[in-house]
Amino acid sequence: MADQPVATNIVRAEGHVSSADREALLGQTAKTLWFTGLSGSGKSTLAFAVEQALIASGRACYVLDGDNVRFGLNRDLGFSPEDRTENIRRIGEVCRLFNDAGLIVLTAFISPYRADRDLVRALHPQGSFVEVFVDTPLEVCEARDVKGLYAKARAGEITEFSGISAPYEAPRDPELVVDTSQPLEACVAAVIAAL
Repeated sequence: MADQPVATNIVRAEGHVSSADREALLGQTAKTLWFTGLSGSGKSTLAFAVEQALIASGRACYVLDGDNVRFGLNRDLGFSPEDRTENIRRIGEVCRLFNDAGLIVLTAFISPYRADRDLVRALHPQGSFVEVFVDTPLEVCEARDVKGLYAKARAGEITEFSGISAPYEAPRDPELVVDTSQPLEACVAAVIAAL
């Protein structure tokens, strides 16, 4: 994966409206809330609940969910380490574009590698990337197992499953840590307070 575009005959086009202009129009500060944690930790549930609360308070925002993105933009990617890295790189770029549009974007991705999350953070201006570690105990994640993925991973039917047969590198210094084995309302309040 290159740090620079492969194409050499391109020039970045600059518009006449700044991201600050878009934020002023929307009356908000653009942010990326990056929810990371194991499968079943409650990332999507929490992100959608936070989105609902933000919309109710008049904020323009959108959730990018890991599974949903793999039906479209990232449908060509699997779960190898290389594909996981590319998945997160693409989403990081989408978040950067959403932020430039003045929006608050919430993501719900396992994003198992610290280096990938750090690269996404680096795409954002200082202070606009908020890493939320959904630190729900593995036994709670497995008990939820609404997709049946943990059982398949433990039976060897799914390889490269984060936290079982593939690594999950927990954040070292996230802006916020939540445990969704606690009441959802309290988790939402903690995320809103962190904004």
